[in-house]
Amino acid sequence: MRSLEEYEKKRDFDATPEPRAELVEAGGDRLSFVVQKHDASRLHYDFRLEWGGVLLSWAVTKGPSTDPSQKRLAVRTEDHPVAYGAFEGTIPEDEYGGGTVMLWDTGWWEPLHDPEEGLKEGKLHLRLHGARMKGGWALVRMRAKAGEKRENWLLIKERDEFADSGADALTRKHRTSVTTGRAMREIAKGKAPAPTRHGKARPRFRKVQLATLKDAPPEGENWQHEAKFDGYRCVIALGKGGVRLYSRSGKDWSDRFGALCEPAAGIACDSALIDGEVIAGDGGGDFSTLQTALKSGDALTCYAFDCMALDGEDLTGKPLSERRKALEKLFRGLPPRGPIRLCPIIEGEGAATLAAMCDAGGEGIISKRLDAPYRGGRSKSWIKSKCVRRAEFVIAGWSPSTKRGRPFASLILGSYERGELVYRGRIGTGFDAEDFDTLQSALAPLARKSPPFGSDLPSEADGANWVTPKLVVEAEYTEFTSEGRIRHGVFKGLREDKEAKDVSAKAEAETDSESDEELEVGGVRISSAGRVVYPEAGLTKGGVAEHYARVGERMLTHAANRPLSLLRCPDGISGDCFFQKHAGKGFPDAVKTMPIEEKDGEVQDYMHVSTREGLIGAAQMGTIEFHIWGAVRDRIERPDRMVFDLDPDEGLDFRQVKAAAQQVREGLTACGLQSVPMVTGGKGVHVIVPLRRISDWNTVKYFARTFAQILADRDPDAFTATMSKSKRKGRVFIDWLRNERGATAIAPYSLRARPGAAVAVPVSWEELDDLARPDGFHPEDMNARLSLPCPLLTPEARGIGKSVVEGLEDWSKG
Repeated sequence: MRSLEEYEKKRDFDATPEPRAELVEAGGDRLSFVVQKHDASRLHYDFRLEWGGVLLSWAVTKGPSTDPSQKRLAVRTEDHPVAYGAFEGTIPEDEYGGGTVMLWDTGWWEPLHDPEEGLKEGKLHLRLHGARMKGGWALVRMRAKAGEKRENWLLIKERDEFADSGADALTRKHRTSVTTGRAMREIAKGKAPAPTRHGKARPRFRKVQLATLKDAPPEGENWQHEAKFDGYRCVIALGKGGVRLYSRSGKDWSDRFGALCEPAAGIACDSALIDGEVIAGDGGGDFSTLQTALKSGDALTCYAFDCMALDGEDLTGKPLSERRKALEKLFRGLPPRGPIRLCPIIEGEGAATLAAMCDAGGEGIISKRLDAPYRGGRSKSWIKSKCVRRAEFVIAGWSPSTKRGRPFASLILGSYERGELVYRGRIGTGFDAEDFDTLQSALAPLARKSPPFGSDLPSEADGANWVTPKLVVEAEYTEFTSEGRIRHGVFKGLREDKEAKDVSAKAEAETDSESDEELEVGGVRISSAGRVVYPEAGLTKGGVAEHYARVGERMLTHAANRPLSLLRCPDGISGDCFFQKHAGKGFPDAVKTMPIEEKDGEVQDYMHVSTREGLIGAAQMGTIEFHIWGAVRDRIERPDRMVFDLDPDEGLDFRQVKAAAQQVREGLTACGLQSVPMVTGGKGVHVIVPLRRISDWNTVKYFARTFAQILADRDPDAFTATMSKSKRKGRVFIDWLRNERGATAIAPYSLRARPGAAVAVPVSWEELDDLARPDGFHPEDMNARLSLPCPLLTPEARGIGKSVVEGLEDWSKG
């Protein structure tokens, strides 16, 4: 990441409307670029490229030229925040850079080589995909004169189909904002965006298509997958008369989504009706953050995912594949990181896509049939698969609180099923002071004497104060009970976009209505033991617990007393799965905690187990996979194992992975280290090195990184030591990052949350040669496996001392 210190020092953010200094993480596959016409002390064009979490910036004094013979002076200025790419307005005269700023061009750029090397060497070659600047361009740094402090570059157009002989033709042709259509003087006067951009009649709102909830995404190639966002549905209507932004139910929310009106007005078309989702916060959004943003007027982002009408043509009868092409064409030239963005398509098979989304902490995915038309209402051509258990409920009442300053103890919830309000339990956590004030004010005028439910209520509702069921809330929960009530509900916010009569929790409750069969395994009670966890293999929750009872003693020789990350799949591997490293409510006593200081200095309690009951107890909580640290709790800062995870590109077969593992073994042997392979139950192999506990994390990490890089340098056709997907083509990624403090690797004898119920198993080097695949061991193979010695116990542990480092140096030269 680069620094924004200079940008921040030069500005008073109480006086200037420019965005504050904020670094961002990389997002999506495309890097944004923007050109801003800036009438400061001297008119110029600011050329900005997104890189390293900021906008690299140059002031182009005469503006860009499409004439390759023109070498335009571009003075390097301070890095700007990525949010600056959406700024258009006037900076006060007495502030730094005072004057009018116009968004003259926006889009995305492709570096044609490593940008870091280009910045260092003074040569940047790139391809632009903007509304006005297109094709190949170059930035070349000039040699500095004696005493010259500023960094001068030249911006030059390359000769291609977008080149032109007119020196200033580009800037003369385009004199208005690419997003709002305003001239510089109109921006300076604060004139509203020109409404004449869209020449056809604005389409009317139409009923939106809704997804059907399933516990797993659909299989097959005729589906596309998108991220599930945590926000408000938004329909954008463009045409004569200006922009209108509608809620899911058709309410005009142009005022509430006001921050998006101006960017929407800049979409180049005669008319359009666009379907999308408005979010606030990082990643897929955060509903609580969105509530705050709507109240305070903070920045919003809209992800567009469908196009119902374009330039007067109704597209709803066309297949999704054609509607998507229309949407992509419509968004061509818009900044990929702007306020209104194209929703990315996630490549891959449905189950794997959902698992990856859950691993990344996402909400879930929406799977859509490519050949299906757009139809208003609930449809099975759109399937929703969740990572997080969350649903909407209607407030039916509240229980009094005895605590000072808390107006209620919990909210009583219901949902409408076939026209009748059904009791769904309570939520008593997740509220802050502002939530209490908002809810108290909203509930007061809805008070009533009798409960609004149509059936008898449990005793937990005794003494409640009842309200007319009109308010809708979103709540997170751990599961539905067999009675159809939520457990451990957490308040996430009010849903003002949904009518109470439309709120049903039937689909969510049914995904939890698995078998209630109980089973005792190793002295631990397993609830819903008949619930199928692996549909393809037919393995149940009880079967998972029995696996960990069977391998427990062997597994604990490698996993006991280490900090854990558990992959939990309460609904099975085709449902919602998530990682957890801190114990929550409901975990059995055999799953213990230990305090660990994290990088930011805060101390957090991590889970660990030391008994077979701990492993089985974790399985009772829906755990499928156990991931372990490389150190034991009694000496947490001294690793006792090093792991190289060999992760092959999709096109490689297992023979190439085995050959790569043997090369890793040979290199480690040359350094004086013994190693053991473990087939992971996935697609790769772990090469595990037992260590004496004499080195700290930094030493082990540095050795692993250096070893991996040397191997990649020695055989670049076979290996890469960088995580980049583009550099992994046809190669094996030798992942050394498992050796950082806090990183984890799959535990030996752990199940994998993949179809087939494979198990991660250590093997001998000779045995590896004979294996046909890395996922060939299953629970039914464990009795035979446990009758043999564990290969991981045979090698001698050595420390990363002087002789090993010298061995690494000698090996690197060979």
